[in-house]
Amino acid sequence: MAATRRLSHTVAVITINHPPVNALSASVRHALVKEFGEASKDPSVKAIVLSGANGKFSAGADIREFSTSALKTISLEDINATIEASRKPVVAAIEGIALGGGFELALACHYRVANAQSRVGLPEVLIGILPAAGGTQRLPRLIGVPAALDVIVQGRHVPATEALQLGILDDVVQGNVVNAAIQLARNVIGRDLAKRRLSTNHVPSNPHMDSFFDTAVDRVKKQYRGARAPIACIEAIRASVQKPYHSGLEKEKQLFASLWASGQPQAQQYAFFSERSVGKWTHPSGGRWDTVAPKPVRTAAVIGLGTMGRGIATSLARANIPVIALEQDAQQLEVGKKTVNGLLEREADKLIKQGLVPDTKLASVRFTLDFAELRDVDFVIEAVYENMALKKEIFHKLSSVCKSDAFLCTNTSGLDIDEIASVTKHPDLVIGTHFFSPANIMRLLEVVRGRHTSLTTIATAMNLGKTLGKVAVLVGNCPLFVGNRLLGPYLEQASYLLEEGCYPEDVDKTLEDFGFAMGPFRMMDLAGLDVGWRSRMEKGLAGNKVPLGTPARQRQGNRYSPLADMLCEMGRFGQKAGKGWYQYEKAGGRFAQPDPWVKDFLQKYRSTHQIKQQPTTPELILEHCLYGLINEGFRVLEDGIASGAEDIDVIYNNGYGWPKYRGGPMYYASTVGLSKVLDVLDGYHKQNPDVPSMKPAFLLKKLVAVGEPPIKEWRTQVGSFVHKL
Repeated sequence: MAATRRLSHTVAVITINHPPVNALSASVRHALVKEFGEASKDPSVKAIVLSGANGKFSAGADIREFSTSALKTISLEDINATIEASRKPVVAAIEGIALGGGFELALACHYRVANAQSRVGLPEVLIGILPAAGGTQRLPRLIGVPAALDVIVQGRHVPATEALQLGILDDVVQGNVVNAAIQLARNVIGRDLAKRRLSTNHVPSNPHMDSFFDTAVDRVKKQYRGARAPIACIEAIRASVQKPYHSGLEKEKQLFASLWASGQPQAQQYAFFSERSVGKWTHPSGGRWDTVAPKPVRTAAVIGLGTMGRGIATSLARANIPVIALEQDAQQLEVGKKTVNGLLEREADKLIKQGLVPDTKLASVRFTLDFAELRDVDFVIEAVYENMALKKEIFHKLSSVCKSDAFLCTNTSGLDIDEIASVTKHPDLVIGTHFFSPANIMRLLEVVRGRHTSLTTIATAMNLGKTLGKVAVLVGNCPLFVGNRLLGPYLEQASYLLEEGCYPEDVDKTLEDFGFAMGPFRMMDLAGLDVGWRSRMEKGLAGNKVPLGTPARQRQGNRYSPLADMLCEMGRFGQKAGKGWYQYEKAGGRFAQPDPWVKDFLQKYRSTHQIKQQPTTPELILEHCLYGLINEGFRVLEDGIASGAEDIDVIYNNGYGWPKYRGGPMYYASTVGLSKVLDVLDGYHKQNPDVPSMKPAFLLKKLVAVGEPPIKEWRTQVGSFVHKL
């Protein structure tokens, strides 16, 4: 049964039972109508408690029904209106989660009681829509506009203790929440429910409310570039102030329909489900890690307490995994210790604000200079700087010091996992764990399998990623892996655009208007131009091997832009130097301003090398940068480095600032049309044969040839292609 009812003396307890998260599917909605109707008519029932089975109230609507006819049956707002109008008091017993439609259902109840560990919220904005069952109308009437805006526009999960302070909940209990709700229901039998019906209340307002909403819209336009859902949420809440409840509800429905027509919800829901599908990986050559049991990770070690190591150690401790943190000298150890302890103190403060006890959630971190202390740990993550010789030296030592079944992981952004594993006794236990900085905040984790990495090692690393709250994506071993590999053509094309007539601010504005948090040149300034320059010097791509200032058309072989190298030779390293592609108010300053010097430098460069300035448009900038990135994505799929387009999209959505409302680079290509992408790449490459990254990938050609199947079917095409290789 999707919902069941039992009687506790004079209180009917209706329980939603639709595993795993009690989603409010059509069958559940029908069952609720039936059970609530019978309880309302039963003269022996004086009050009703609404609860969820298996420790969860409800995670909300079933997203998969959004594009079907199921939503045209009984709507959730129909049920909410019926509950709210009940003459018998209805108490929501919230355990675990009450999110989205589940929270809207709870808001329709007259009273709400929650377990101390539960969370409530309206996170619809995170999948491109807004609450569409009265949430934008009832919540402001309950807690006021500012608090409701914060909860709805941010899509926050609000801990029970905070929800109590905001006035969302009537009580928070440590014990059995259903029993507490039954007791409350008995206590309020016979009370006047008029003030408990939120739809009949007025939203607290003031004469400056319009200005308040306008400011909120301006703020979210800057914060969520191009995303429509946050603005729609604000406009729906504005309607709750300006209109009666039912008119506001109609505005809510209109805004939902407008959002759905924009295509952004479909992209964000694709992104949502993709994050779940990357946990079910099958390589075309056979073997599934997700059918293999992971080994438990009871203790872990982190080697290196630089920025990455500190974040990784904090993440492990936050996941209640005791950590041994190792450094090479006492001074660096002390600096790392101070930083990690500071991060953990902030984590403890967060737990206290949520009403939790930090001691039960945060594990200890022990700091040492002695490798011998790592002899009994289950999982080691090396996080020293990107130097192959140093990493091999550490792994050789770990192979001798650690127990024989310890998993040895390297945090690298692109070094060869197999070469690192070659110096160990058990290469099957070696794997790459590419965290993104700051590691205690960024959600993405690229898990990199080597040639000898066992399925158990993969399963353990992926499960640890989940434990740490990361979105873990399994990728193959190749230079730069997936994310950074796709970044190469993107940055390459951005530089070529400067050679041909653009300026940094033109390119950045176009890509930021597209939805990126930061354009490529601002990003390079933030990271430090010298980082890439030194890497190119080591590989012989800059400095004396490639004469600076020589334009592409005078070179032998593949095209190469020396512009970034030239800036570095002049000490323009980016933000930290106060000047790079932009100028800053001071060294280390945050605010990028277009630099007249850069404009003059580029004009002289073009003049010196007789490069004719080419006309450009935002569309052309997007095509050059994004299609180059997408083309490399198809090559990654050809090489079997990623098992599907979803893997690439999840990586870019969570690690590289790709706007989720566009789904990811591969999803975006499918919406643009693969034929168009192919035509643009083909035309560009014919004009610029010295740019191999823009030569259309064979897999792209194949997908166009077979009729551009939907992206969910690409995996089959990729599988057959890689299998033939």
